[in-house]
Amino acid sequence: MKRVAILIPCYNEALTVGQVIDKAREVMPQAQIYVYDNNSTDGTAEVAAQHGAIVGREYRQGKGNVMRTMFKQIDADCYVMIDGDDTYSVQEMPAMCDMVLNQGVDMVVGCRTNYQDINRRPMHNTGNLMVRFLINKLFKSNVPDIMTGYRAMSREFVKTFPLLSNGFEIETEMTIYALDNNYLIKSIPTSYQNRPLGSTSKLNTLSDGFKVLKTILKLFMNNKPLLFFSICSILCLLVALVALIPVFSEYLQTGLVPRFPTLFVGCMLIILSFLMLAVGLILKFMNLRHKQLVQLIKNMAD
Repeated sequence: MKRVAILIPCYNEALTVGQVIDKAREVMPQAQIYVYDNNSTDGTAEVAAQHGAIVGREYRQGKGNVMRTMFKQIDADCYVMIDGDDTYSVQEMPAMCDMVLNQGVDMVVGCRTNYQDINRRPMHNTGNLMVRFLINKLFKSNVPDIMTGYRAMSREFVKTFPLLSNGFEIETEMTIYALDNNYLIKSIPTSYQNRPLGSTSKLNTLSDGFKVLKTILKLFMNNKPLLFFSICSILCLLVALVALIPVFSEYLQTGLVPRFPTLFVGCMLIILSFLMLAVGLILKFMNLRHKQLVQLIKNMAD
């Protein structure tokens, strides 16, 4: 029988985690439910144990650290990741697991169709839209909800995913890794509700938003190095041309170069431009070899 693991990372979710466990068990009675506590001070781990979850602990702070440990320690054929704040509907969970176990899908994204309408923080809405636009443009995809914390994943994806993020950037990193490595991604609509009174979000709009954008930039550079360094190369070349055109114009008119430092900087920028293009080409071939190696390891594991 195929094994399903429901993974609930928690930090101070004593008010809601019991409800999430009970709801998940009702729709997925055959699944093992794991709650990993991340230094909670409100008795989250105790509440989870009372509701019958398998409780673990991660002492390094951050959702990314919790998920890295869960992915490493837990064995299953299908993994469902869901937050412990009781904001996601569990009714779609059986269908999500079926897509992974029986339809060959590597990642099912729980798309929050009503998130923009009921979310109380407009800056989050703007940030989510911007992140979705950037990733779908950069990777030529159409993932409807990049930041959702509700996903079902195959064993192959979980065990080969080199999770690097420590915090809430994990959802962005997972999406980009799946897109760049050609994993099969599907989405399923799900409803979303705000936290109940007394439950507070751990997200910080500005700091966590900056971390997400930083993660996108870093993964863009790592996964599409030729495009990234080509853009940088073109920008350097444009700045060089803006600096050099007046210098050469004066030289043609007078035969003199009165702005020698500008000439020097412009020439250096041209050299830097070509170096960036060369770096992009080298990294592209290295990235291709890495992907070939990863695919070979997958084939050997199968």
